Amino acid sequence: MVRISNMSGIVSLCIVLLLGSEIGIAARQELTVTTIKQDPYTMSKGSQLEGYCMDLLTELAKKLGFKYKVHLVKDGSYGRQDESGNWNGMIGEVVRGEADLAVAPLTLTAAREKAVGMTKPYMQTGISILLRKDIVSEEAGFFDFLSPFSGETWFGILIAYFVTAVCICIVGRLSPCEWSQPETEPNHFTLLHSLWYTAGALSLQGAGPHPKAVSGRVISCTWWLFAVVLLACYFSSLSSSQGSDSAPLMIKGFEDLANQEVIEYGTLAGSSTLAFFKNSNNPSYRRIYEHMERRKSFVSSMDEGVQRAKEGNYAFIGESVSLDLAVARHCELVRAHEVIGMRGYSIVTPLGSPMLKNLSVAILQLSEAGELTYLRTKWWASSCIPDSAKALSLRAHSMKGIFLVLAIGLGIGVLLSLFELTSKSRSTAGEQKKSCCTVLTQELSQRLRMTNTQGDQETSDKNKP
Repeated sequence: MVRISNMSGIVSLCIVLLLGSEIGIAARQELTVTTIKQDPYTMSKGSQLEGYCMDLLTELAKKLGFKYKVHLVKDGSYGRQDESGNWNGMIGEVVRGEADLAVAPLTLTAAREKAVGMTKPYMQTGISILLRKDIVSEEAGFFDFLSPFSGETWFGILIAYFVTAVCICIVGRLSPCEWSQPETEPNHFTLLHSLWYTAGALSLQGAGPHPKAVSGRVISCTWWLFAVVLLACYFSSLSSSQGSDSAPLMIKGFEDLANQEVIEYGTLAGSSTLAFFKNSNNPSYRRIYEHMERRKSFVSSMDEGVQRAKEGNYAFIGESVSLDLAVARHCELVRAHEVIGMRGYSIVTPLGSPMLKNLSVAILQLSEAGELTYLRTKWWASSCIPDSAKALSLRAHSMKGIFLVLAIGLGIGVLLSLFELTSKSRSTAGEQKKSCCTVLTQELSQRLRMTNTQGDQETSDKNKP
């Protein structure tokens, strides 16, 4: 009985000590947090720090109810293990007890997981390629010849073509100068001929007969002007787009990068990205690592890698989310579509810390509430306008004027044809002692019939005995 009583006492004492340690850690006045300067995770703003990680830390502190103080890592490193097994950077500070948390873009790896505690990832990332837009070309499509104009512009051109053809057909029927004797003369400007005439003008090829009336010539001249401006804009945009895509290289991913020797490439020295290529069994990835090791094409910081990519003839390999930020800040850069080696960024705690699970749960709650997505949108906002969007907006703006000129010309032409017909009707009414409105109505009825009067007359003559 004494032994059982002693055992129960020891168990109770252990539980009390364990709970006391957890409560003591949670109830500390301030947690020491280490971080590293990297845009947009942590940046200086006067004497304060701001950025994605600082906002994330604030949200976690609200949820878990702790206070904290932040300092920058002393050696400016993320955390790498040397040959003797010692860690430097933020990981080293957490291992040595100099910091309670490390909040930064720290990649979750197996080696780090053995040395410290790492939460559920607050951001997913991978490895991709950053390079200048003008040193690579994209695969040409079958319908790239339509790219100078947007779909809306092409639709507007098609509508303008049909409307112009219809207006020429109407003017050819209404104007007495084009069709002076509807009873005996055939009408040359049928709908089919008007469509052919308009298409010929659009391709800068004449298709006679040409209009003789002022109204018809006004419409023709307006359509010719429209066609010349349209073709000038088209060929100008087409030639410029072909000139920008004239680079000989096509790099879509790491296979293309490994199979070329024109563009130099490298990554951050001592980073997990370098370790990924070093430890990979993929032949292409191994060639990339051996190339970087042979050329010593490493960079010492993310900013240096971005700067070398901006200077041209260099492809920087790094974390995809960091490269997305570089693309958002520097409009001349582009990130390759391929992303490999998916991994996550985590918050680091000491090994066995009681806060680890609470932090992981809080991160999942923020993710489910959309807070992490909001922070990503906030700090990765881009002011760059895609080149295609720029071209389309300028093109649509410049084409509005010529569409307006065409509409005015068509309207003037139709009104002139009505004026010509009214003038003839008034003259005929004076000769026949009839009302001008009666004669005008008869003329409109006769001219707008789809069948020729001459054809009707010939048919009736044939039926006579």
